[in-house]
Formats: sequence, structure tokens, C-alpha cells
Amino acid sequence: DWSSDVCSSDLTRMTVRDLLALTPGAVLELDRAAGSPADLLVNGRLVARGEVVVVDEDFGLRVTEILDANAAV
Repeated sequence: DWSSDVCSSDLTRMTVRDLLALTPGAVLELDRAAGSPADLLVNGRLVARGEVVVVDEDFGLRVTEILDANAAV
């Protein structure tokens, strides 16, 4: 379902549709600094863990662990 919620821990929350509609220069408010740990949740389900990164003044999430279906809670 493309209208599913997506959440990266306390960083931000948006639908998959809104995530796919982001364009270069889009601004999202984050409450973490680079290097901080973050969880990636889809439909409230933890699917990956990572850390906030900055690349050429752009923020992102470096995925360091993808959880398998049995481990995801």
C-alpha cells in the first residue's frame, strides 16, 4: 500500500507517496545530528537500523542492518 506510513525513529514521519515525491532541495526537519543512530520503520514495523549521515550538505540514513522478517518487531 503506497499510502503506508514510513518513520525513521524520531527523525521524521511521512507516507511512502510523500517520500517518493521528494525532490532535490526538499526540506525535512530532523531532530538528530549526523552520526546519531536511527531506526527505519514501515507501517510501524522495524525493518532496518542505521545512522544519520551528511554527504555534501545533504542528510541521509546509512542503513547498517536490515532485519529479517523473524527479527523485525
